Amino acid sequence: MRLTSIPKADILEACEAMLRKQLYVIFTKAANGMEPVMANLKEHLDFQIDLEKRGIMFAAGPMWNDAEDAWEGEGMVVVRAASLAEAKALAASDPMHKAGARSFTVRPWLINEGAVTVKLSYSDGKFDVI
Repeated sequence: MRLTSIPKADILEACEAMLRKQLYVIFTKAANGMEPVMANLKEHLDFQIDLEKRGIMFAAGPMWNDAEDAWEGEGMVVVRAASLAEAKALAASDPMHKAGARSFTVRPWLINEGAVTVKLSYSDGKFDVI
């Protein structure tokens, strides 16, 4: 017999010592070409910055095409939310999605491994994220 899925509780138990931080990933793509995307870009970015300032945004940005030489309207947004339903409502409230310029899907994502390194230079206040 071949397993096709594993219950969530089993995964949480297997990674009990890890971070186990539940986030939600919004995958977004152009729905009607790039013109509507560009027409709604300012409002979308203002919305994203507001999410960041409110502590909801974990990370976001555009996804290049496979040649890494152009943007075709795809993006990924990672948010903090209490549930999948809340994350979907948040995604639906994005001006880009409300205008129909982009469509989206939302997936739950459990962060277990990885690291963030921030180098802060006191003398000039500059920082690097590695």
